[in-house]
Amino acid sequence: MAHDHDHKQINYNRTFAVGILLNIVFVVIEAGYGVAAGSLALIADAGHNLSDVFSLLLAWGASWLARKPATEKRTYGFRKATIIASLTNGIVLLFALGGITWEAIGRIFDPKPIEAITVVVVAAIGVVINAITALLFVSGQKTDLNIKGAYLHMVADTGVSLGVVVAGIIVMFTGWQVIDPLVSIFIVSVILVGTLSLLRDSLNLAIDSVPEQIDIAGVMAYLSGLENVSQIHDLHVWAMSTTEVALSVHLVTTDNDLGNNNLSIIQQQLHDRFGIGHSTIQVEKHGDESCMLDQDVCKKG
Repeated sequence: MAHDHDHKQINYNRTFAVGILLNIVFVVIEAGYGVAAGSLALIADAGHNLSDVFSLLLAWGASWLARKPATEKRTYGFRKATIIASLTNGIVLLFALGGITWEAIGRIFDPKPIEAITVVVVAAIGVVINAITALLFVSGQKTDLNIKGAYLHMVADTGVSLGVVVAGIIVMFTGWQVIDPLVSIFIVSVILVGTLSLLRDSLNLAIDSVPEQIDIAGVMAYLSGLENVSQIHDLHVWAMSTTEVALSVHLVTTDNDLGNNNLSIIQQQLHDRFGIGHSTIQVEKHGDESCMLDQDVCKKG
């Protein structure tokens, strides 16, 4: 067996702290003015920004846990905490969206007057806050899927806040109060798309499905095409965390020993070409019928 333990992790403590502080301040401002102005769109957006704070806290906590060293009991450490955090975020957000939708439908049939100027000003502040928060994560989103998720979430929030600004302006010039709950439903629809995607991806990772970004067909083709490799079996690819992918495989060879140097080359190729940082490879001699894991496949040769 061989292992590649290339799992350097950048510390985003300051980034998370600043992003959370900015969003907490804005949630207080937006919720307060939303109630004062009677704007469900502002309250809905404040609720979503509160979920952002919760999401950032969970992501921060999971990121901290993922850096804790492995132990004899937890041989992978707490890396999967990042997957649990993303799954939890998706479930909580789904319930929040349901509550906002219910209230918005009620407002459509019984519109309440709002202070349009207040809505526009506060939502515009939200555009600035969300944009700044997104910029905090822009440097890491290319290499860390967890950070990329936070980055894309804040970019989406910037667009949602712009939508609230538009609703306030329309109410100012037309007096159509029903626009406010309609924008709330639009906000929910936009967020729902990302939430369902988050839930799907998190659930897949939680049950050890092959991560979406991994070209499993390409991995199989590469391993099968290796020199002196006649067969592969018991190939497994799964996520150790939202940023790390592991692989284990048995290579049946016509050579007695691939050698440590060749194994290192294979591991490096799996890392560079497919983004798999932790690989465990077992080498078996062709014609050996002593496979203990997938005997039927081994016997078929």
